[in-house]
Amino acid sequence: MEFGFSIVGVVFLAMLFIPNIKWGRNQPAGYAELSKHENRALLVLERIGEVACSCAAVIFVCPQGFSFPWGIWLCLAILLMVLYEIAWIRYFKGGERLDGMYQPLGPIPVPIASLPVAAFALLGIWCQSPITVLAAVVLGIGHIGIHIGHLRELTQ
Repeated sequence: MEFGFSIVGVVFLAMLFIPNIKWGRNQPAGYAELSKHENRALLVLERIGEVACSCAAVIFVCPQGFSFPWGIWLCLAILLMVLYEIAWIRYFKGGERLDGMYQPLGPIPVPIASLPVAAFALLGIWCQSPITVLAAVVLGIGHIGIHIGHLRELTQ
């Protein structure tokens, strides 16, 4: 773990924020109602994880750079972020319906929630930053937990 400015982290955050901003400007019908039922403890964990992941992504750099085997972790993280973008593209092209947010992507459940969390955990491994990994775990508990709750509510 080494402090510095991470352009990789900035790119990951851009890949995360751009589709979310687009989604936020035109949320699907029914989402506001779903969000009223979110578990408050999960919401607090999600917010803490969001802030911690965002900060950690930008301030920690990999002391080993792109050398083997550390570059493998980065490649896996990038792959997950590409899959995340594919999940968003599918959502936007599919009519931006509420149930489209929760469709699995192959074997990956709630990909719009789970893929970036896993990618940030791998980014933390690449940076050799336990802080980033812990931030991703906290984010995952909150964010994935909330979206699994939404999915359960939709399928009842």
